[in-house]
Amino acid sequence: MSQPFKVTIEHGIAEMILDHPPVNAFDSAGWFAIADEIDALGVNDEVRVIIVAAEGKGFCAGVDIKELAADSTKIVDVNKGNYETFRAIHRNPKPVIMALHSFVLGGGIGMAGAADIILCSECARFGVPEIDRGAMGGGAHLQRMFPVQKVRYMYFTGEFIDAQEAYRLGAVERVVPRDELLPTAREIAGKIAEKSPAMVKLAKEALTGIEDGNLEDKYRWEQGFTLEAYTVGDSQESREAFIEKRDAKF
Repeated sequence: MSQPFKVTIEHGIAEMILDHPPVNAFDSAGWFAIADEIDALGVNDEVRVIIVAAEGKGFCAGVDIKELAADSTKIVDVNKGNYETFRAIHRNPKPVIMALHSFVLGGGIGMAGAADIILCSECARFGVPEIDRGAMGGGAHLQRMFPVQKVRYMYFTGEFIDAQEAYRLGAVERVVPRDELLPTAREIAGKIAEKSPAMVKLAKEALTGIEDGNLEDKYRWEQGFTLEAYTVGDSQESREAFIEKRDAKF
């Protein structure tokens, strides 16, 4: 099976480009593959900094709802794959830069919220539509980006915020035109790659250690509610309505 991404390494900068048409929505195997690759880059001595970006219509639409609609028990594997991917980014010994465009949803929020630096194009939109898909999750990572009340508004309504609002709230380092996104990410990555790898590794470990709470533990707490949500009839109805492109009936 081909991997849902491409990876290159040059001048100490690793680039992972998500590439799984049409919308970069990944099944459980895809999430595990992403996690494994990011972990591998983290222990590769050729790599000093990691960029994650994407090809296609948007950065990431999250999980493959069709996999879950066909077999709701796959939520356990999907949860684990998401957990491992976000952990691989957040706990990676190398700095991870996210270069985001268009839609950043669900699992895409988890990746962004786990990262060290976020850049986005002017067309970027952030959202957690889980409440309309019969699931939970992503709040811990969203709250690492945005204030508590903004997170709750996004979570309860399923509404999106745009790049400029994300920048205003402090989550995004820069907002640039789409064609300048990767060049800008490479410019910042280049500055980091010039630093002492030993010092950068220590800096990341120190900064992660002083964060408020444990991000991985918080996400595990949320995942328990995702599993609970899947025992509720409304959850299956939400997924079926999404697949069938109709309004859900509760």
